[in-house]
Amino acid sequence: MNNPSRERTALVVDDEALIRWSVSETLGGLGFAVAQAPDGATAISAITGARLAFDVVVLDLRLPDVDDLSLLRRVRELLPAAVLVLMTAFGTAEVVANARRIGVAGILNKPFELDELSRLIASAAGASTN
Repeated sequence: MNNPSRERTALVVDDEALIRWSVSETLGGLGFAVAQAPDGATAISAITGARLAFDVVVLDLRLPDVDDLSLLRRVRELLPAAVLVLMTAFGTAEVVANARRIGVAGILNKPFELDELSRLIASAAGASTN
């Protein structure tokens, strides 16, 4: 996100199509070009195959092929500078503490309001919410 002349990109990872769409629309409104993935394997393929590193990754904790923080850890390894946001309906104290150690910018407890996501991304990534 240090080069303001390049396009800002985001990846939304969730197995629920409506959530992927809603989050993608919100990020698009903040000026991001958005890619989507329905599972962890597709997310890793999108990251490793991307022309540019994603600036923001918003991902669900529980996906069809992963239901722990291993995907979040892998994304952090592949994208050390990215803003990571974890979405979950299962945000136990242990999950939250471990996610924070991995380096998430924030955790959104499902269900959440999209303006909560906008504020978090605007704060963490320096995006304009106008």
